[in-house]
Amino acid sequence: MTFENLLVTTENQIAQITINRPSKLNALNKATILELHQAFTSLEQNPDVRAIIITGSGEKAFVAGADISEFANFSVEEGAQLAAQGQELLFDFVEKLKTPVIAAINGFALGGGLELAMACHFRTASDNAKMGLPEVTLGVIPGYGGTQRLPQLVGKGRAMEMIMTASMIDAETAKEYGLVNHVYKQEFLVEETLSIAQKIIKNSPVALSKAIKSINAGFKHDVDGYDVEIRNFGKCFGTEDFKEGTTAFLEKRKADFKGK
Repeated sequence: MTFENLLVTTENQIAQITINRPSKLNALNKATILELHQAFTSLEQNPDVRAIIITGSGEKAFVAGADISEFANFSVEEGAQLAAQGQELLFDFVEKLKTPVIAAINGFALGGGLELAMACHFRTASDNAKMGLPEVTLGVIPGYGGTQRLPQLVGKGRAMEMIMTASMIDAETAKEYGLVNHVYKQEFLVEETLSIAQKIIKNSPVALSKAIKSINAGFKHDVDGYDVEIRNFGKCFGTEDFKEGTTAFLEKRKADFKGK
């Protein structure tokens, strides 16, 4: 795959997407959002990809926000459409992917950048990372899921404060809040995140996808997460991965999962 704004590599069943707009601090524009949708779609359909890491190019930014010049003159209807399309193409899309996605936050993750990271299944960060949702300084609110996912991750009170003050938090504070799982030195961020991905890909892809779906269900107000878990648990029993996993356990060997 070749893109104008992304670098995509795959090695040992782990794909890495690097947002590559360093002169714009990797800011999201319409073209980049579309390319990310295309990249994630292609990787999701590739049976040889068992985990995906997304990061930003350079050492300054993961994604420093959205490209404000694209929507500064939008009408009410155009603004709503921008949010709806963005959520459908990228943010909700990533959250629902069957393949595990880890955001490796390598610097500033602001506005749409933090919203993208929060849409991933979990996050790691470099020790120089800064995170925030500064949209209210522009007279607007987060529109790519930020008002929903941030409270889920850090709690209502902290989310209210972060959004209302438009303040940034550092990596250690983000870890304390539960916004990121791990903090690493900048030069080791991708390497350490790869080591987590390597643990993930040893497990059943089918089970991982059903775990993602079940966990996500618990955060939907109109869905019974326990019922989703029960149904997905049952579905696992009809898979080749279940037969392989249980047989390998009984035979005291490592399982060789095929993702079926």
